Amino acid sequence: MKGRPTPLRCSSSIRKSAVSTVGRTVVSICLCFASASAWADDAKPTPDNTIHVRLETPVAPQKFPQPVKFFVGDVIDRAGNPRPMLVTDMHNAVFVDRLPADIVREALESSLKAADMLAPDATSADLTLNVYLFHFGLAPSLGDYFGKVELAVTVKDSKTGKSQQVSATGTSISHAALRKKNAMKNLEQDFDGALSDAVRNLLRGQALRDAVTTATPAPSPAGT
Repeated sequence: MKGRPTPLRCSSSIRKSAVSTVGRTVVSICLCFASASAWADDAKPTPDNTIHVRLETPVAPQKFPQPVKFFVGDVIDRAGNPRPMLVTDMHNAVFVDRLPADIVREALESSLKAADMLAPDATSADLTLNVYLFHFGLAPSLGDYFGKVELAVTVKDSKTGKSQQVSATGTSISHAALRKKNAMKNLEQDFDGALSDAVRNLLRGQALRDAVTTATPAPSPAGT
């Protein structure tokens, strides 16, 4: 029929060119991710990519019915992270300067010591805290740094050998940043907050109070 427009058809060469362009783009993206992952695998902690996580202020433990001394025994990392000091592979990798288990031990010991509740050894302690670290790092989040510290603690009576388990989790959220210097600052504050929150929830929580009360019952009134 005269006057009817002829439909446009892409030639095989144009279609091949488009497919080739898309293919090159996909390959380039894959190579970028592979390169970033390889960089993180090869990266090592240095002063320029390391943050120092610690408690700014020791957490004051709760008061118990009877005076009690704690000893921090084993602190075992059960997170299963093959590179436990690697915080994130973004920004060409960011690390903490010590093993997470050492960071948690220091936080617990400093808080108990400041309250005069830290025993020098297990023998002189009323209760021993054996700590299992199930998470220390970033958790999934949309657009923010979501720090999380998750602990399971076995409270062992030094006299009877009986033990009870309590758990504590700490979280903190800070804004993500594009510049590495700002990102490291935010990550450090984020981890400090999550660590402080976890230690506070442990030392001031009802679960620890119940464990201590069970292990150290109040003495009978005089004359009974």
